[in-house]
Amino acid sequence: MSKRVEEYMSIYKQQQNLSVVLFCILFLAVGCTGLFDERRYETIAVPEDKVYKIEPLVLQSMSKGLSDANEVAPLKEPLSELSLKIDECRALALENNLDLKSQLFNPIIAEENISEAEAYFEPLFFSNFSFAKTDTPTSLTLDASQSEYFYNNPGLRIPLRTGGEITLSTPFSRVETDNEFSTLNPSYESDLSLSINQPLLRGGGVRRNTHAIRVARYGSWIAQARTKLEVIRVLAAVDRVYWRLYAARQELRVRKQEYDLATAQLASAQRMVRAGQAAEIEILRAEDAAAQRFEAIILAENAARDRERDMKRILNKKGLGMETATIIISATEPNPVHYQLDTKRLMEYALQNRMELLELELQIASDESLIDYEYNGTLPLLSVNYTYNINGLGPEADDAYDLMLRNRFADQRVGLVLQIPIGNESAKSRWRRALWQRRQRLASKRQREALIKQEVLNTADQMEANWQRVVASRKSTFLAERTMKAEQRQFELGLQISTEVLDAQARFANAQSAEIRALTEYQIAQVDLAYATGSLLGAAQIYWEANPEKLSGD
Repeated sequence: MSKRVEEYMSIYKQQQNLSVVLFCILFLAVGCTGLFDERRYETIAVPEDKVYKIEPLVLQSMSKGLSDANEVAPLKEPLSELSLKIDECRALALENNLDLKSQLFNPIIAEENISEAEAYFEPLFFSNFSFAKTDTPTSLTLDASQSEYFYNNPGLRIPLRTGGEITLSTPFSRVETDNEFSTLNPSYESDLSLSINQPLLRGGGVRRNTHAIRVARYGSWIAQARTKLEVIRVLAAVDRVYWRLYAARQELRVRKQEYDLATAQLASAQRMVRAGQAAEIEILRAEDAAAQRFEAIILAENAARDRERDMKRILNKKGLGMETATIIISATEPNPVHYQLDTKRLMEYALQNRMELLELELQIASDESLIDYEYNGTLPLLSVNYTYNINGLGPEADDAYDLMLRNRFADQRVGLVLQIPIGNESAKSRWRRALWQRRQRLASKRQREALIKQEVLNTADQMEANWQRVVASRKSTFLAERTMKAEQRQFELGLQISTEVLDAQARFANAQSAEIRALTEYQIAQVDLAYATGSLLGAAQIYWEANPEKLSGD
């Protein structure tokens, strides 16, 4: 009894020593992690001052010089000009716009999702290789003490779109042992195996197993629809900025004309004062008005530069950056034409062309595929498998292959697997969630259709209102000009003071500004109406393809 206890104690000490050794190895492995600097694998290093320190902006260091607030800046010298038509701006935006270039990558990425889904059904070559050499004590003479085992199983696995799988393999093995009772030593075994596995319920069917491909294709169309929408958005933005730039340039022209009229009135007042036909206060009134007109020019110039930068940013033309001093001139003049719009036809056209609706329809189709996919997951698992195996054995590899090719020994196996989940609430919940998601998407589509109809009606009404503004502003400009000329004649006859003339000039300039705004807003309203219908204004057609390097307008 004491001898057995000593044996157990010896085994316990050996296991304890082994545990200590393993603990030391683990401690060293964990401690060595501090020897490696993982920061060297980071692609960017951010200094702490960059995120924890706020630098002040010293305007003096950023300025070219200082000036007195009482100084009046002279009018700037004319800079280089670039005259662009609206179709030229569209072409430049299609070619260079950064937002559009970024969006064009999405269809390419979506196409890769299709390739990834289709790659699931690619055949797979496999090979399982193993080698074992054993040397263990044995208590029976029938067991081998020493052996060498080599095994390799190359084959081809072919996934099927029905959910099944075909596997063709040629396993080969070599066994050498010191067992005296072994008939063949060494022995070679070579087989040829063909197996087919096919689910009949859950996991079976072409529609279920091509779900990922179908969803990827829908996703590709969605990406292309979104890209088309981005193309339309960018071009509509180009048109809007173009007309706002036109309005800013015309406003600057009007304010310069108003300044010229004020300086002309000042010269007229000076002549009449020298001739004794007017009081000296008329000169002061004219000078004050000229100074006010000069301020209006400064504000108009700044507004024009802002619109100009908007255009340069959208065009993104090389050599025409936002920091350049080149002046962009809108060469296309507005051509206001009154349209009697058929809102019913416009709404139908919008429902056919809006990419948002197409995207929702594709998402609904994807939801329907998901419903079928999840419903398949609620079914029991029932699959059938069949295996046909040809056996070969011999003292040499050639003998084993020869016996296999003669097909004297063959196995056949047929199996049926059945699994019925009890409850299966997880799969049923996913199926019900897919059903509710489709209903939600259908409701979203109806809501989107209503919003599109409202948008079309609103833009159509806005377009008609802007046309009425054009008619009214033109009449107002005509009358204001006649009034201004009459006041000038009255002043020259000594029947009126400068204030009345200057007020008439201001009303004429404001009427011109209102006419410019009305014309511009009418052009923009046409752009908005085209955008609301999912199209572009004008007769030109735009062709685009999912390539950031290729985009053209015709």
